[in-house]
Amino acid sequence: MESLAQDLATMVRTPLDETHVAALREIGVERDWDAGAMLQEYGKPAVTFHYVVDGAVEAVDPRTGGRYGQAHLGPTQFFGEISFLSGGKAMMGARCMEKSRVITVERTPMLELMGRIPEMSDIIITVFAARRRRLLESGEASLTLIGAEQDRTIRQIAAFAGRNKIPVRSLTLGEHEAEAVANSCNIGAAKPAVIFGKYDVVADPTPSKIAGMLGLDMAVRDDQVFDVLIVGGGPAGVAAGVYAGTEGLCALVVEDLTIGGQAGTSSRIENYMGFPTGISGSDLVWRGEVQAMKFGTQFAFPRRVRDLTQREDGNFCATLDDEEEVCAKAVVVATGVQYRRLPIDHLEDFEGAGIYYAATDVEARYCRDTDAIVVGGGNSAGQAAMYLSRTARHVHVLVRGPSLAASMSDYLLSRLEADPAITIHYQCEISTLHGIEHLEKVTVRHKPEDRLQEIDARAAFIMVGAAPNTGWLSGLVELDDKGFVLTGQAVGRQTPYETSHDGIFAVGDVRAGSVKRVASAVGEGSVVISKVWDVVQR
Repeated sequence: MESLAQDLATMVRTPLDETHVAALREIGVERDWDAGAMLQEYGKPAVTFHYVVDGAVEAVDPRTGGRYGQAHLGPTQFFGEISFLSGGKAMMGARCMEKSRVITVERTPMLELMGRIPEMSDIIITVFAARRRRLLESGEASLTLIGAEQDRTIRQIAAFAGRNKIPVRSLTLGEHEAEAVANSCNIGAAKPAVIFGKYDVVADPTPSKIAGMLGLDMAVRDDQVFDVLIVGGGPAGVAAGVYAGTEGLCALVVEDLTIGGQAGTSSRIENYMGFPTGISGSDLVWRGEVQAMKFGTQFAFPRRVRDLTQREDGNFCATLDDEEEVCAKAVVVATGVQYRRLPIDHLEDFEGAGIYYAATDVEARYCRDTDAIVVGGGNSAGQAAMYLSRTARHVHVLVRGPSLAASMSDYLLSRLEADPAITIHYQCEISTLHGIEHLEKVTVRHKPEDRLQEIDARAAFIMVGAAPNTGWLSGLVELDDKGFVLTGQAVGRQTPYETSHDGIFAVGDVRAGSVKRVASAVGEGSVVISKVWDVVQR
């Protein structure tokens, strides 16, 4: 299966061409730095690009203050990572090991240069992505989580970090390293905690607070008006962000939880063109996010749009959950759908503590040595079952109807039926959830014979139904009886992505009548920008 980036340890390094270096000199500043000088401080905005002309530069581990890894950067190499594209916070520092000569370029002109020289851009982004992969795989990240296996809050942050490709070090309560870290931070015996760097313990941690500390939530200027506001960071929204950037539009993508949307919960997509061995939904959309940032599109998450209004000057203003306003000349609705909550007693009590709506590597680790339950009959449910079967003792797939033939791809259904670690239960549903602080057991009702079955399971994955996220539109556009956005001929428009309100477009799963597939969502998000351009240029 395709991974998110190349392996930094094995990839062949391609240096920048002499013409690329000459272009850096034209827009940057070349100067000498003394040994020990910090080029980049951990936790500060990553808004400068550093190219080493002479000398040596090392990455600084914020947990130890020493060198990260064994290697250092010498002449013809450059320092930086993915957060530079977004202007987020640096996850590593950079320090001169000896007297060094470095070309420094500010972020905005650097992105413009990368847009003009795609060959240089390819080299830089490949290295940045590989460095992010190394951080993700090394377990040596600057963000440390203690107790995700037991604490719901820490588990939510782990899921947020995992789906957004934020490197974390996860420690288990009670193990020696967790106790050592806890003692060094003066929090006594090991207890659930979130720690930045070496000693910075985060009080009352939430995904929003973590995003703010990493610069992912983006502060919006009061006087800034974007060309287009894209609400939703799934495949459709990210694709719209890519094409908006390539057309020179000033675009902002707002996502309320994690980039990837519902597709990001899929552990393996095998029917997306160009990936014959498959790719996870989060990796696929992450590549698109990097691509969009390369062209200048900005992302803000987790930020929820609460309502939408139109001012007298024609611009749209979205009020976010923290009362901040974001204004734009056009709006693309790409909020997709979310899995429905089942009408089961105490369901909410177990959300994040045994009840999950995504099956990624974060959730899979909670299924070891226990049965797992997947509720749903679509491809996402099937992919989740296949993925979870690698770690769970056994996977039970609960299907409401008598067959999966109409709702699941044939290749996937065949695999489920052939896997001895998976059992499909037709015409059944969850009746009761059991447990105190965490899900411990599930009672399943088999409807034809009205029979009850108890399954010892600490994890149940709900992947059924599709409720559109459209309440924030505040009545500005027409919806169908299920809440999906009406577009095209249904509201008297010539093109399929125009809504009933001028300047507002809808793409992807949230659009009534759309094909609920990743490839279709990407196509709609790409095509809609041509119409957005017409609105912006009026």
